Amino acid sequence: MIKLLTSTPSKYQATAFKMNYWKPGSNYNLLILKSISKVVSDGDFVVISEKAVSIAKNLIIDEGKVKPGLAAKLLSKVWMQLVWGFVLGKVCHMTRKTRQRLRNYPLKEGAAHKQICLTYAGFFQSLRHGSEGGIDVTNLPYSFAALPLKNPHLEANRLQKQIHLETGRKVSVMIVDTDKTYRLGNRNYTPLPKAIQGIVSGGGIFTYILCRVLRCKRRATPIGYAGESCSIETILNISETANRIRGVGAGRSPWHMAERFGVDLTGVTWEMLERIDHYPVVVVKRLD
Repeated sequence: MIKLLTSTPSKYQATAFKMNYWKPGSNYNLLILKSISKVVSDGDFVVISEKAVSIAKNLIIDEGKVKPGLAAKLLSKVWMQLVWGFVLGKVCHMTRKTRQRLRNYPLKEGAAHKQICLTYAGFFQSLRHGSEGGIDVTNLPYSFAALPLKNPHLEANRLQKQIHLETGRKVSVMIVDTDKTYRLGNRNYTPLPKAIQGIVSGGGIFTYILCRVLRCKRRATPIGYAGESCSIETILNISETANRIRGVGAGRSPWHMAERFGVDLTGVTWEMLERIDHYPVVVVKRLD
């Protein structure tokens, strides 16, 4: 099953492919090829969700088995509930409901999550309110978190070569994180530690706060790219076009997922996620 979106302002046409949820061990290479083989043409952009690939490659960790230290507990209680809940959330123009959720940030689960962030992403990335260092807990069951790909550029290159080998089509492959890249002046910045060339990465909380305060234009972040040479603006527009048609799966945050299924924050199961429509692969064509 596919869904089609024609984006007139940016002159792109995007086709998203509905697939079963990619669990650890899923043969995502075969699934990608099977879904796009009859649709893809020379010059197309194949945009793939980083988190879907991370889960399929079993780059996940169970936060329920983590013992948080003092720093993680302080981040959970003081930094998240008080600083983000009452100060930074408002400064960054977050909704009232989001700020309320941050004020009720779960101490036990939150401290375990922050410990993972401190271990894998470092202190300054851990100061963010979510997606710290590209670590993601949305669209995952129980207390699992997905770690970012170690080398997304290499993954994009490998997939591009495989698609060309199997289909004969010369396409560009993009691996995208839903976390945003912000346009500030004539440059693009992302809080994430990794992004493609042309995007200034690694700013963590400082980039996030500055760009949110200034209400900078934001688009999904391409973290791996292999294909034709084109401007960073074109790549970002394609990335965001694919992100919009892909949707949010089970929810934008653990709170949304829990509300959707009527469970607590760690009560979502694999079976629940498998009932949701997932679109990890999008083919984008330029209408011009």
